[in-house]
Amino acid sequence: MSSSAQYKSKGLPEAEKLAWLRLIRSENIGPATFHDLLDHAGSAITALEMLPALSRRGGKKAIKICSPEEAEAEYSSHHSKGARLVAYGEEGYPQHLMHIDAPPPLLSVKGGNALSQPRMIAIVGARNASLSGRKLAARFAKELGEEGFVIASGLARGIDAAAHEAATRSGTIAAFAGGIDVLYPPEHDRLLAAILDAGGTAISEMPLGWKPRGRDFPRRNRLISGVSLGVIVIEAAKASGSLHTARYALEQNRDIFAVPGSPLDPRSAGTNGLIRQGAALITCVEDILEGLSGRLEPILPLQPRLLEPNRPSPGGAEPSGKLRDKLLSALGPTPIDVDELIRFAEVDARTLHVLLLELELGGRLERHPGNKISLLM
Repeated sequence: MSSSAQYKSKGLPEAEKLAWLRLIRSENIGPATFHDLLDHAGSAITALEMLPALSRRGGKKAIKICSPEEAEAEYSSHHSKGARLVAYGEEGYPQHLMHIDAPPPLLSVKGGNALSQPRMIAIVGARNASLSGRKLAARFAKELGEEGFVIASGLARGIDAAAHEAATRSGTIAAFAGGIDVLYPPEHDRLLAAILDAGGTAISEMPLGWKPRGRDFPRRNRLISGVSLGVIVIEAAKASGSLHTARYALEQNRDIFAVPGSPLDPRSAGTNGLIRQGAALITCVEDILEGLSGRLEPILPLQPRLLEPNRPSPGGAEPSGKLRDKLLSALGPTPIDVDELIRFAEVDARTLHVLLLELELGGRLERHPGNKISLLM
């Protein structure tokens, strides 16, 4: 590999890190499938070797596997763009993000070391925010920064931008929906430059050059809540992306704080709804600090097993054709709990997960929150 000295990692060996990149960039592989494959194969290098057979048994004749040349090109391009790839479990990977369900295996990171700060909180809200909403976001961001918190948000217009601007000096993280080299919205180039110049950080789990689509913003929102201890929502309409962030925060066992608003303002319908559903009503930073008082733990324990690239594969019994047929007959478009499926199929969990891996790599399986799956018809 060219310029290998640039990519020496304190955690993951270089060859395995490149294999991680190839694996996560291959067809039908998202974070959950990536982690299942690593658990099954023992290393990304072995998983890549197993992909063709697994995907064929899942019903797909050929799966597109990211080539070594494609992966190395992206790997090298990070350096030329002033960015770096950080793997799950490595130094610099956000501590709280390691503990969500199916964390991103690799993050593109640009800027300083703000990600190493465990005291992080997200501020999100309306793009078409009112002046009072922007002022409140800026006040919260500034005062939380003075309390030692890094502010995470999505670099969007409105509330996000106000929070980033106010937290530039104290520390802020901007999560991208596209590649780390694709700024959206483009008019925030000066804001991003100010964040990076002050030691803040930009992060993304998408490939370099990836232009964000509508479906990519929920993934970004999952990052925002995942790196944080809690999420502050200011002015969110009923169907806004900020409510998606709050939903992810709930799934990730994060605190949700909402600023109440006028019932006559549709921008407050979502935040008022969150309060009715149990989110903490806040009007000042003291309310937030009180809500987080039991969660300001030091560094969370590291889960280092994924940094053992040569650990033995736990394997699992080779599923029979009869068992595959039984599983397929039990699956349908309605989501079903994986544990319920294990009881129905009367197999051990590892053998069932091999079957599910095959189906997912074959493009026939869809995952849902709460450990549920369904068959793509």
